[in-house]
Amino acid sequence: MDLAYASAIDLVQGMRERRYGSRELLEMYIKRVESFDGRLNALVVRDFERARAAADEADAALVRGQLQGPLHGLPMTVKESFDVAGLPTTWGHTAQRSNIAANDAEAVRRLKAAGAVIFGKTNVPLMLADWQSFNEIHGTTSNPWDLSRTPGGSSGGSAAALAAGLVGLEYGSDIGGSLRIPAHFCGIYAHKPTWGVVPPAGHWITPGPRTDISVVGPMGRSAADLELGLAVTAGTDSAEARAYHLQLPPCPHAGMRGFRVAVLLDASEAEVDDEIKNAVDAVARFLEGEGAKVSRDARPDIDFKTVARDATLLIRATTSGRMPEADYERFQHERAELDASDDRYPARFARGIAATHRDWLQAHMRRYHMQKAWEHFFADWDVLICPAASTVAFKHDHSQPRHERRVLVNGRLLPSIDQVFWAGLAGISYLPATVAPAGRSREGLPIGVQIIGRQYADLTCIALARMLEQGFRGFEPPPYP
Repeated sequence: MDLAYASAIDLVQGMRERRYGSRELLEMYIKRVESFDGRLNALVVRDFERARAAADEADAALVRGQLQGPLHGLPMTVKESFDVAGLPTTWGHTAQRSNIAANDAEAVRRLKAAGAVIFGKTNVPLMLADWQSFNEIHGTTSNPWDLSRTPGGSSGGSAAALAAGLVGLEYGSDIGGSLRIPAHFCGIYAHKPTWGVVPPAGHWITPGPRTDISVVGPMGRSAADLELGLAVTAGTDSAEARAYHLQLPPCPHAGMRGFRVAVLLDASEAEVDDEIKNAVDAVARFLEGEGAKVSRDARPDIDFKTVARDATLLIRATTSGRMPEADYERFQHERAELDASDDRYPARFARGIAATHRDWLQAHMRRYHMQKAWEHFFADWDVLICPAASTVAFKHDHSQPRHERRVLVNGRLLPSIDQVFWAGLAGISYLPATVAPAGRSREGLPIGVQIIGRQYADLTCIALARMLEQGFRGFEPPPYP
């Protein structure tokens, strides 16, 4: 494979074997960015000169026999929402144009400590609140599989840059599918960690506490890249680090034989296009053929309607706390009329009023029972595989808010927001989930499979993605560039 599309694991190995250096790789990526990113608009904050100095130091250190860490010399980028000292962090909000980070986010600090060379940041939607990636500051990012389509959001620039071979590794975030949907739309790999496994400090415009549901995690062109990215960033920080040590359990299976896999192809709460269902079913059939125990009937004892409702309630409750007051008031006004006709939400939502703390506490109690049900389910099953979203990447559509947008599913226009169910299934219960390539649509667009595991079974989810990569399907370069 072309070096531009190689996995991070292979790139690091090549540097250690002196087949090329960090500066050589960096210049290759810079050249590709300057040649091809004009049409993609993925890498919106560039830090080439500091990266060149860091790459030169990495090469010199390797000559001295001083290996900094598992990512030594690897050129990579991170999502725009992460603080990188000296660079702007705006979340696409015009009021934050002059917000220059004083320090690195904790995940960025750990990536650098492992030897990564950060040479820029990738595009996001306004306040990370869309499955498209566009904002007034940086414009629109396109999908390298079809420039007329979105790469997803909110880690859309990250996914587009990886798929197009502009970067070696990426780091993003997820609260409502923001890692998983871009991976599915762009044909790459992403891992949403168990909530709390990776410290999110510095992933916000201003310092603040860890927020509900939201996580940060790796994206790459191979499953092994996810394991590597997770390994160098996971672990406690601040006061917790004085008392706790994170040790994720290994995958209990060396191969696919004996892997216990439940399959969920569709749900009435978020109808799935037949092409997506067929691709996920093909994964299930492959696993059956390789000796895995597969069930299309096994389900956790959870009311999926409650998942759909509480995913929206809990995610809104979290993101509303991030909004500047003026944006929040506008959001409330815009939502009032839409929610009034939707019986999935509490009456206060129908009046355009945010969830009260009591609403949140009641949803939190329902989540507790969901978590218990998932634990019982995962006593018998290692993973649940399901769609990451109901459709393939859709055409750019900036004509209406995300909550009013509709997408084509099996020939019918359905609310785009319904797809939050597939994100919330794992997200609101704090479960890990990996997305891996599963197939292509009739139009040749990527389709991913979502692999959900029990809390802290992150390595099991990634391990199954790696087995699928080796025997079923892996990353394929897109037609652009």
